[in-house]
Amino acid sequence: MSAAPAIPFFNYPAMFKRDEDKIMSVLRDVLGRGAFILQKDLEEFEGNLRDYLGVKYAFGVADGTNALILGLKAAGIGPGDEVIVPSHTYIASAASIHLVGAKPVLAEMSPDHMLDPFSVESKITDRTAAIMPVQLNGRTCDMDALQTIADQNDLLIVEDAAQGLGSKFKGKCAGTFGAFGTFSFYPAKVLGSFGDGGAIVTNDDRIAREVSLLRDHGRDETGRVIAWGTNSRLDNVQAAVLLHKFKTYDKDVERRREIAGKYDNALSGINDITLPPGPDGDPRHFDVYQNYEIEAGRRDALRQFLTDNGVGTLIQWGGTAVHMHHELGFVESMPVTDKFFERCFMLPMHTALSDSEVDRICDLIHGFYRQAG
Repeated sequence: MSAAPAIPFFNYPAMFKRDEDKIMSVLRDVLGRGAFILQKDLEEFEGNLRDYLGVKYAFGVADGTNALILGLKAAGIGPGDEVIVPSHTYIASAASIHLVGAKPVLAEMSPDHMLDPFSVESKITDRTAAIMPVQLNGRTCDMDALQTIADQNDLLIVEDAAQGLGSKFKGKCAGTFGAFGTFSFYPAKVLGSFGDGGAIVTNDDRIAREVSLLRDHGRDETGRVIAWGTNSRLDNVQAAVLLHKFKTYDKDVERRREIAGKYDNALSGINDITLPPGPDGDPRHFDVYQNYEIEAGRRDALRQFLTDNGVGTLIQWGGTAVHMHHELGFVESMPVTDKFFERCFMLPMHTALSDSEVDRICDLIHGFYRQAG
């Protein structure tokens, strides 16, 4: 009997092939018009993003990291300021704070893997200017608790929602709680481009004005440079692809939630494994499952077993939380996050997965634990 086909962690070719004709039509249209920078496709995508999120302004920018940097600058965060951010995030979250001259202050994670409000409260000093919730894995933090802390201490909320487009807390979308929110359209995101891309959204007129200048060399509507800016525009080719993909976004989210439900139903009885909250586990949360990140006591052996059987897995960010980047000067003790990174890894989660592939992954995991005893 031949071996079962491999199940890659993320199947880029399959994601393209299933929609190849429409994508190539979009590309031919844009290239044929010679429409590359700040054209109607970007304007239409920004409009759709505004409507989807219910915000006043949306700006496509070069990538998620630049979105954070421009947002922080526009919000007036800079030298002398401290911004509280989880250590359980990609280095870009903290780097954006550092690169505007402020100091990233690291906080612990809560049981659902999100920013812990109790840890945030303990990190506040007289230099704290903002809290940066990171909406990880397609889930939104407990924004009630974080907003209460921000209000009590006169702090800004500045959201890194790179992985959170469409996720909600109490019916309100990630990225819309604070002074601004940012998103990434990296290819593996739920809404992914064919390269780097990002967006900033806000309801603040002043921040919107600053971002519009900062992303385009400080040029105003007349083309005159009136401020120092940079080049951080979402190019129109990527915007057109995103505009096309956005048409099926709700359907894609629904499929990810179906896959998460299948994982939850099949794996919830394994004592060695801790699963993320299920799709219907907490009515306050609507998760879009950018990733499906689990914990396992026998993680390394389980991952090797899955690899040997053709299933790709991944430990997010190479298994390195922000506080573990000692070369950057971090010396904080983060025991909760440390423990998590001894156990965490991600199972395949994308809309090219078939039900039979999800069933096979779950069967293999059960088989591992039967063998392990």
